[in-house]
Amino acid sequence: MKMIDQQLVQEHNERLVTGVEDDFAALSVKLARVGVDADAMVARAKGFAVALPSWGLGTGGTRFARFPGPGEPRNIFEKVSDCAVVHQLGAATPTISLHIPWDTPSDPSELLGFATERDMAFDAMNSNTFQDQLDQPHSYKYGSLSSADKGAREQAIAHNIEVIELGQKLGSSALTVWVGDGSNFPGQQDFTRTFERYLESTKSVYQALPDDWKMLLEHKIFEPAFYSTVIQDWGSSYLAATEIGQRCACLVDLGHHAPNVNIEMIVARLAQFGKLGGFHFNDSKYGDDDLDSGSINPYQLFLVFNELVNLEMSGRPFSPFYMLDQSHNVTDPIESLIYSAAEVQRAFVKASLIDREALAAFQDDNDPMMAQATLKAAYNLDVEPILQMARYQSGGAIDPVIAYRASGYRAQCGIDRPAAKTLSSGIV
Repeated sequence: MKMIDQQLVQEHNERLVTGVEDDFAALSVKLARVGVDADAMVARAKGFAVALPSWGLGTGGTRFARFPGPGEPRNIFEKVSDCAVVHQLGAATPTISLHIPWDTPSDPSELLGFATERDMAFDAMNSNTFQDQLDQPHSYKYGSLSSADKGAREQAIAHNIEVIELGQKLGSSALTVWVGDGSNFPGQQDFTRTFERYLESTKSVYQALPDDWKMLLEHKIFEPAFYSTVIQDWGSSYLAATEIGQRCACLVDLGHHAPNVNIEMIVARLAQFGKLGGFHFNDSKYGDDDLDSGSINPYQLFLVFNELVNLEMSGRPFSPFYMLDQSHNVTDPIESLIYSAAEVQRAFVKASLIDREALAAFQDDNDPMMAQATLKAAYNLDVEPILQMARYQSGGAIDPVIAYRASGYRAQCGIDRPAAKTLSSGIV
C-alpha cells in the first residue's frame, strides 16, 4: 500500500480552510485579550509529537475473542505503512515504537530505509518477556527477569540486550521494560527475594545500555498476575530506577493504576526527583482498559499535561518519551490513532494556555476557588482551530478522519491484504 495521494489531502483542505481561518481569527482575538499569541500556540502544537505503537495498527481483543477488521497489517512493513498514513493526515506522530520479537525484521537496514522513505523514525524499543516464543528453552509462566529459574532470568536478560542492539541499528535511543512477573496466590512468591532478582537482572540489562540511551521501567498494578506484581506501582518503579542507575527512569501508563488514583500527582513526584521518563497514553473506565486517549477522562489528561508543561517552564531538563498505547477492538485502528494523537496534542495546547502566574498567586493565597477556575479557564477553551491550523500548515489534513475515509485507504488495504481464514480468540 502507498500513502494517501497528497492531492486528495490538498483538495480536502481547500474545502475547509476558509472556515478554519475564520475560526482561528476569532480565537486569536480572544486569546490576545489575555496576552496570548495564537500563532505561537500553533507553533507549539506543530512542535508536539507522540509515538505510535506498532502493535496498535491491528484490531485488539479481549481474553474471550478478537474480531479482525479488513486489511490489517500482516508484517512490520505494513505496520509502518499504516503509521505513515496516520502521521501524513494527523501531523503529530512522526515516530514508531516497536515491540520485539513481534516486529523483528530480517534486515534492520531495509526496515530503516523503508521507514525513512515515508518520513518515519523509531522511538523507544519494547521488549517482550511476558509471553513464551516458539523454541525458547525456558518458560516465562512463573516470571522472567524476576523468575526463580536462573535460566529464565538469563534468557530474559539476553532478550533485552538483543532488543537494545536492534534498536541501535534502527536509530532508537530507549528501551522500555515491562514484565508480567507476579503471583496469583498469597505465599506463592517471597516479595523481597523476587524484587531482588528483578533488580539484579535489570542491572545486567542496564550495563549493556549505550551511553546515550535511557531505560524506562513500566509499572502495572495487576494483570496478568492478580495478587501481586513485581513492579506494581510508581513507588516500586522509583525504587528500582533509583537503584539501577542514573539513566533509568519511570514510564507512566495512564491505565496501569487503581481506579481514581491521582496520576497527575505521581507525575509531579517522579518529575521532582528526576525519574519521570515518559508516558503510554490511553484511557480507562474500570481497569487497564487501553481505551482511546481522551475518550473517558479528558480532564485527567489535561491535568497530567498541566504538570508536564509546568515542568517544561521550570527550566529543568526533561525530554520525555510520549507514546500511545491502545487496543482498538471495535474501531478502525488508524482512525483511533489519528483521533487519540489529536486528543493528546489538545491537552498539551490547553495546558500551555494556563495563566501560571495567576495560578501560583492563587495557590500562595490559599484561594482554591480561583485556582481551580484558572485551570478550568484553559481547559474549557476550544482550541480546535489551533490544532486544525497546525495540521494545515504541516501539510496534514484539517479533518484527518474525514480525509482518511474519503481516501478509500482501508478498502484498498482489504484488497491488498487478504485475511487468513482462521478463527481468533484472545488478544494475541
